[in-house]
Amino acid sequence: MRNFKLALAILGTTALTAPAFADGHLQIVEEPLELTIHMHWPRAQGYGVGGNTSEIYPVEEAAREMTNIFLVDDTFGSNTTESEESMNLLLASGDLPDIVGGHLIQQPVNQYGPEGAFVPLNDLVAEHAPNIQAFWDSHPGLQDAISSYDGNYYYIPYLPDGQFGRAWFIRQDWLDALGLEQPQNVDELYDVMVAFRDQDPNGNGMADEIPYFARQWEEVNRLLTLWDARSSGSDTYHDFYVNDDGKVVHPYAQDAYKTGIANIAKWYEEGLIDPEIFTRGSSSRDYLLSENLGGLTHDWFASTSGYNSALADSVEGFNFIPFLPPASVSGVRMEEHRRIPIKPDGWAISYANEHPVETIKYFDFWFTEEGRLLSNFGVEGKTWDMIDGEPVYKDAVLNSDQAVNSQMYLEGAQIQRGYWQDYRYELQWTSEAAREGIALYEANDLLVDQFLGVAFNQEEQAIYDRYWPSIRTYMLERNQAWILGSGDVEEDWDAYIETLDNMGYDQVIEVLNSAYARQYG
Repeated sequence: MRNFKLALAILGTTALTAPAFADGHLQIVEEPLELTIHMHWPRAQGYGVGGNTSEIYPVEEAAREMTNIFLVDDTFGSNTTESEESMNLLLASGDLPDIVGGHLIQQPVNQYGPEGAFVPLNDLVAEHAPNIQAFWDSHPGLQDAISSYDGNYYYIPYLPDGQFGRAWFIRQDWLDALGLEQPQNVDELYDVMVAFRDQDPNGNGMADEIPYFARQWEEVNRLLTLWDARSSGSDTYHDFYVNDDGKVVHPYAQDAYKTGIANIAKWYEEGLIDPEIFTRGSSSRDYLLSENLGGLTHDWFASTSGYNSALADSVEGFNFIPFLPPASVSGVRMEEHRRIPIKPDGWAISYANEHPVETIKYFDFWFTEEGRLLSNFGVEGKTWDMIDGEPVYKDAVLNSDQAVNSQMYLEGAQIQRGYWQDYRYELQWTSEAAREGIALYEANDLLVDQFLGVAFNQEEQAIYDRYWPSIRTYMLERNQAWILGSGDVEEDWDAYIETLDNMGYDQVIEVLNSAYARQYG
């Protein structure tokens, strides 16, 4: 990767134009200005409908009319669905478009920004992006969390709204059929799962019930919290977390993890966990609930609660509702998953951009009232209307067979640009049962702090890149093997920890804590 150098002409333009929107007008330039964009994320590999760049997002068309800025797709590596691979190919080419955006851009942008690949945004935002600056001022600490090791930040992130994401859901109708109460702790949860397995709660005369299932196999690790272990420190699976001593550690190298995995393996062997948990995939929720086979899971409030109405006519008495996380062996109730306040997704201004001031004003547009509505709900009059001062989706959107978020992706809303999400978008398609569940979770103070990541300097990054990928792969291989019964975690533990040490785990933890202390003080 060669070093990039910012042209002096580009740096010289950062103070030529008055702050955008000073007069309340959204037009940024008098003559239309085209800016090229790399936008790669899991749902689309290009800046267009479904990744098809021959079509223009309706949201993009509206933004063009408001700002006179035209984004033109120039996504590199659109033939791969892996955003990290796409980014690596783009950076290796050295030929960057004006804007680089999409999934998981924080690490490469923070790594190569100080080398000149991306424009530092601190002064640009302070001088020309009043709405973004107002966000930073009202959310202290978040700008630090996205900053690189040199103290600058180089991207505008996707900023989620709301606190609660996933919850524990259980078949209340099955509990009622068996005369059981909602489980309040890990022992009661075990008893309920055994009852679901053995007592035919779906009433078909067959032992076909799956007590615990999940769409993402990683959610089987969420059970670790029942034994006071952790599965992640953020909304990203298998992430590091900050322990009670204020040190960054990895959950899969802690003693509590050994106990948790041993018990999860036991539950799996006893048929309490979906035998296809690692292979069934994202369709498991649809299939197991519609076939009246699934008992409980850990999944998103809004989408999971929707099954009560969706299956009301096909599964008699169907009632799948949120319940409080069962208390752990030490009595702790924890909801490990929460909405992280900043994502490693968003967009940045590349060294090749000859219009950084206009671009940062364009980024700022998405933080205006009009831009925020557009990025969250789509085009007013097409997908939503303003009613009594509130954006309200049209019935055709709310009553569609397609999920609201999927519809928004096709409109160009809720995509991984740098924008501030509006929770009202999700609240409209969250059922009353889920809202009650959110209120229940909120009243019980269940959420834990999140690890917001660190920005490595070059030496730290080299150590992390050298050791961590292979360590993580080894951890996940052993994780699945132990659950499936290949090996015994209790017997293998000492050798496992020794292997981690030999692979460089201690060095990874050392650079993480060095960067963490520097970044958060």
